[in-house]
Amino acid sequence: MQWYQDDIRRLEQKPATKSERPKVVFYGSSTFTRWGEELERCFPQIEAVNLGFGGSTLAACAWFFDRVVPRQQPDYLFVYAGDNDLGDGRNPEEVVLFFEQLLARVQATVGKIPVCFISIKPSLARQHLRGNIEYANYCIEQLISRQGAPLYYLDLYHQMLDERGQPQPALFDPDGLHLSPQGYALWQREIGEQLGRMLPAQT
Repeated sequence: MQWYQDDIRRLEQKPATKSERPKVVFYGSSTFTRWGEELERCFPQIEAVNLGFGGSTLAACAWFFDRVVPRQQPDYLFVYAGDNDLGDGRNPEEVVLFFEQLLARVQATVGKIPVCFISIKPSLARQHLRGNIEYANYCIEQLISRQGAPLYYLDLYHQMLDERGQPQPALFDPDGLHLSPQGYALWQREIGEQLGRMLPAQT
């Protein structure tokens, strides 16, 4: 975990503000990190806080949670991680255990706030792990389905496949791992719709 320290210190120094809008923390790996401050401007209906740190695993997200998330006092939490765990040789069952550890830290520090797990994406560079990705997604989706609200699962995996069931190259950067502008546009649309389902109706 030592190699994450610089990023964690950066996140610890991120101002903790509060507005009248619901505060949503986006916590996870480089998909959020590379979105940068633009993520915080994509959803005007909320106060978005980007707490992504590059290369992070679900294990690292659970390990560092107490240091960076509770101080922001989020109303909602969106999590994206897991593909780096699999890329490091972890198996899907371990990924599920790391997610359960993360949920335990959430409940212990900020209470039973709504948490949305975004499915692990079908990266072109990790097609050799596709079976593990699909099984990890399935297991986490089943876990969330059993527990119900305030846990949510956002399936972007299948949204990123073409009609033949293959990943759409246009959604990825040339490295085949990170999102392209088109990929981020898809994520923005789908996350926006998910927020609409999770946030209380405006009166």
